[in-house]
Amino acid sequence: MDNEIHKDESIGSHAAPVRSTAGEGFDLRDFRSALGTFATGVTIVTARSVSGGLYGMTANSFTSVSLTPPLVLWSASLYAQSLPAFQEGSHFVVNILAHDQIELSNKFARTHDNKFAEIDHIIPECGAPVLIGSAAHFECRNEYRHYGGDHIIFIGHVERYAYTSKPTLLFCRGKYMRGEPLIPT
Repeated sequence: MDNEIHKDESIGSHAAPVRSTAGEGFDLRDFRSALGTFATGVTIVTARSVSGGLYGMTANSFTSVSLTPPLVLWSASLYAQSLPAFQEGSHFVVNILAHDQIELSNKFARTHDNKFAEIDHIIPECGAPVLIGSAAHFECRNEYRHYGGDHIIFIGHVERYAYTSKPTLLFCRGKYMRGEPLIPT
């Protein structure tokens, strides 16, 4: 009964069936589809390892935490191959992708020997790569790490940032989208 789809009269006009995460019939794929209804920005988070190697991964778990002090967070899977570089590094950069950087997003989402080959980037003072052409970037000191389920949540203190007016790359319902105002200003 825990895993049945429940129709709840208290939901009112909300027509979607309510599902439970309790019990053995919990459908992880269905839960992921439900989470996918929330549009997110697409980022590539980069770092330099202690040995000097450059690392990066596509992530859509980025959000602001605080304005004072300026804090942001993102999370990475405990199973990510590049996780040690982010855990041990003093800094990371969150690169907010522009709408025309789908190929870059896909490249950094896959395992690859040298993700930075033929990718325009600079190395700022913090040491983690900034991707040229991004809509924005945030250079962060790796401040805190928290374990949450199968991920590590990284909280960074923003030391420097830059942004443009380029439309951003969004991801929703398993598809890339272009982030632009619905009503022009």
